[in-house]
Amino acid sequence: MTRGAEPAALITGARGQLGIELQSTAPAGWRVLPYGSEDLDVTRPEPLHALLEKERPAVVFHAAAYTAVDAAEGEPQRAEAVNTRGAEHVASAARRVAARLIHLSTDFVFDGAQGHPYAPEDRPNALGVYGRTKLAGEEAVARVSEGAALVVRTAWVYSTHGRNFVLTMLRLMRERDEVGVVSDQVGTPTWARSLAQALWAAAARPELRGIHHWTDAGVASWYDFAVAIQEEALALGLLDRAVPVRPLRTDEYPTRARRPHYSVLDTRATRAALGLTAPHWRVNLRTMLRGLADA
Repeated sequence: MTRGAEPAALITGARGQLGIELQSTAPAGWRVLPYGSEDLDVTRPEPLHALLEKERPAVVFHAAAYTAVDAAEGEPQRAEAVNTRGAEHVASAARRVAARLIHLSTDFVFDGAQGHPYAPEDRPNALGVYGRTKLAGEEAVARVSEGAALVVRTAWVYSTHGRNFVLTMLRLMRERDEVGVVSDQVGTPTWARSLAQALWAAAARPELRGIHHWTDAGVASWYDFAVAIQEEALALGLLDRAVPVRPLRTDEYPTRARRPHYSVLDTRATRAALGLTAPHWRVNLRTMLRGLADA
């Protein structure tokens, strides 16, 4: 197959956790066009449109986002520029060249008051700037694409790259004699690689559109997640000692942004549509940490 005959997939946010995994898991037969924020500013529509006109991708994975949840409370205009208007610009550019858009969103569009897994059709109610701007981005994408785009919400993403809970816990467990972790916020840890693999499966299903949910299987509190990180890391030699992990209530660990106490996503419809079974989050955590240990 010649280069020109290969379908192209353009990735925004290509240097982030998901962007890196989208590149590493790309199936054969795809030409991948990775663009990080240094290469492509989604808040500037003109260069974005020019790039897509030039490259003519078949699919755009829009993974670029302002994800600093607490900082967003003090920078709402910046968060809106990236998460809302940026998403609108990407949707507009994708539509102009007839590219399929797969847009990434978050469990933070929900307030956590429901108490059972959130289905795609459940009513969002974001608690903070980050969630509100991501929700507005979803709405912009749906409007501009006239419902043709695929919006995939996910949660608690981690990988061997960048800043995330797993790498932070490993660092703190090496540096401190005790760590305190919130135990009354519940969700689903999700390995960026398994998310990337699901997104590539979705790229092969052009009939998928609207809002879908994808995470690894199972549920955990941040405390449960931290305990598992330590246990798995000790077994793999990534840590040489165990430290106490102390459960905290949310009010004992105040943050600038409010977070949902329960943000488990119902992924059944997406798993059925893709014909995939999501591994349990602890299985994926172990696999990710084994890769870190072997690196």
